[in-house]
Amino acid sequence: MTSSSDRFEHVKAIILSCHEDTSAEEKMRFYDAWAKSYDQDLSVLDYRAPVISANALSSHFTGDRNTALVLDVACGTGLVAKELRSLGFSRFVGVDGSSAMLEMAKNAGLYEDVKQCILGSQPLPFQHGTFEAVIIVGALSDGQVPVKVVRELCMLTKPGGFTCLTTRANRDNLAYKNSLEEELRSLEQQALWRRVQTLNVDQWERAVSHHEHGYISGVVYLFQRL
Repeated sequence: MTSSSDRFEHVKAIILSCHEDTSAEEKMRFYDAWAKSYDQDLSVLDYRAPVISANALSSHFTGDRNTALVLDVACGTGLVAKELRSLGFSRFVGVDGSSAMLEMAKNAGLYEDVKQCILGSQPLPFQHGTFEAVIIVGALSDGQVPVKVVRELCMLTKPGGFTCLTTRANRDNLAYKNSLEEELRSLEQQALWRRVQTLNVDQWERAVSHHEHGYISGVVYLFQRL
């Protein structure tokens, strides 16, 4: 029988491998292999980002949740769509680079459609101004999705719609976070969207780095397309 501490050490090793700087193809193979235990492993990590970000979007969304089309970017197995469904949203399109993750997402029965796309290497396969909400949770971080994708997410959002993004705020991700925030400000200055909320969260997920303990912090950014 595996102890909880042994299980956490196993998950720590997975997360640290996930954060390594590898090619996009290697990263997708990693996620394909991880797909079946992904939800269980994130539960061990006490990963709170899907709940927190879904609540942030929900608290400001004023449109019709039954008809609003939501793009779930880097959707994984569907954790974010599951939370949004509980808050009254019902129409989801998922996109991810991992075919195995997308298969899990399809099997969850939450998505009208799913598309495979390696973010940052391939353009997102949607028309500009298609979605009432675009959300990306957990993928904007060092060694994952490049900051340049943020402009695409903005452009895919309908005028008046919302774009919700997250990143980690721990020491290992600070350089990426600074670059991300610079891009967010640039899109504001270009009058492409307006900032609705920046939510700093102390307990984002359990720390996995050897120089961190307890929980690391994270941030939710919410913008409205102009």
